[in-house]
Amino acid sequence: MRCPFCHHENSQVKDSRTTDDGSAIRRRRVCSDCGARFTTFERVQLRELTVIKKNNDRVPFDRDKLAKSVYIATRKRPVDMDKVERLVNDIQRKLEGLGESEIYSTQIGQMVMEALLRLDKVAYIRYASVYRNFTETKDFEEFIKPLLKEEN
Repeated sequence: MRCPFCHHENSQVKDSRTTDDGSAIRRRRVCSDCGARFTTFERVQLRELTVIKKNNDRVPFDRDKLAKSVYIATRKRPVDMDKVERLVNDIQRKLEGLGESEIYSTQIGQMVMEALLRLDKVAYIRYASVYRNFTETKDFEEFIKPLLKEEN
């Protein structure tokens, strides 16, 4: 594994353990050249996925991009980061389990929306505002109305 600090080709694994949900192996590493310590995660990838964007461009599925969007939506919310990690892992497993090698970005967005609604309603609204491209306050108002009816 290449060191992210000095880019030396060799590093040693000092500790390995599975993540809490068992979906990955966490490895603590140390660079044999500069001595820097860093962590890597090893995950099973069932199949190569291609995402079909709204403009019909095809791009490789990027788990990190999915995770980043969920982390942004849940930032400064009382949500356990382990739950966020499990949410991302669950979505990735569902996508890989669909049996399709090409997935529409709208399918991914819908899966994230459903998962965030169960996890945290404010994060759900934040994600929706970007995913659905809210441009005015009335967009928020119309989106939130059904949520307010559920709470009453």
